Amino acid sequence: MLITIAFWLLVTLIYFWIHGPVTRFLRVLWEIIMQIYNKKAIDLRTKFGEWAVVTGSTDGIGKAYAKELAAKNMNLILISRNLEKLKYTKDEMLLINPKIQVRILAADFAEGENAFTKIHSLLQDISVGILVNNVGKLHEYPMYVGELPEKELWDIININVGTITLMTRLVIRQMQKRRQGAIVNVSSASEFQPVPLITVYAATKAYVKSFSDGLRAEYSRFGITVQNLSPFFISTKMTAFSSKLQVSSTFVPDATTYARNAIATLGKMDNSTGYWAHSIQKLIILMVPVWIRIKIGQIMNEHFRQDYFEQQRQKRL
Repeated sequence: MLITIAFWLLVTLIYFWIHGPVTRFLRVLWEIIMQIYNKKAIDLRTKFGEWAVVTGSTDGIGKAYAKELAAKNMNLILISRNLEKLKYTKDEMLLINPKIQVRILAADFAEGENAFTKIHSLLQDISVGILVNNVGKLHEYPMYVGELPEKELWDIININVGTITLMTRLVIRQMQKRRQGAIVNVSSASEFQPVPLITVYAATKAYVKSFSDGLRAEYSRFGITVQNLSPFFISTKMTAFSSKLQVSSTFVPDATTYARNAIATLGKMDNSTGYWAHSIQKLIILMVPVWIRIKIGQIMNEHFRQDYFEQQRQKRL
């Protein structure tokens, strides 16, 4: 009897050991195929609503995503820290599509709760169709946790965790009432495992993934789409600590290329890197044991750290 139980327990363990990697492989393979071949356009305004809110909208992914939304006839609410950059970005959006409405609001999410008072006032009379939780903070270069200034730690936590949670809460009830809407959470490939030297940042992105999956389970029955995007490296200001990451390529796209691909997955995929070449990277990395991924991440970030120090040395010469 005990031998029979042990045998079937062993069979079960082997099954689940094989099933996990195989399922992950097939899921990511399907993600790649969908991004390459499913080019059918979705009318975002009809499906989700007329207005889109984009946080962190004056640079990088946020600005590029907002441009894509403008081209698709979405009215925009742009939220970022710098009012002058917001005014310039607003003009850019209206050049792309003069028929849309664009509103701007300067808010510093590092202030935590204080940032949301005026945001709440702006949004209370607007039916938000799409919320793009893009704003995020990564430290200036790869650092050990003990090197990070306390204020910077608080900023990373407040911006990467607090903002996505509170912004979602501001719009979720009106979406639920209309039974229509989409929340796009811009996470990072660092959500897949701990990443030394950007340890806190990676941990906040693991929160974003968990938050997105839980939120989807709660609200999908009300017609609300919750999408989690997990890009790998993109050539933006956030990755300026390495000169190598400022050169665009197939696997390190610029923000425009990334946003154009990412927005095409909205309404089609709940979890995606947002870019087919990044999904190929995801396919490879998820087949590797976590402890190896952690080690690879540490080696890469040690290299980027030295790259940053070299850039600073060159500037002083």
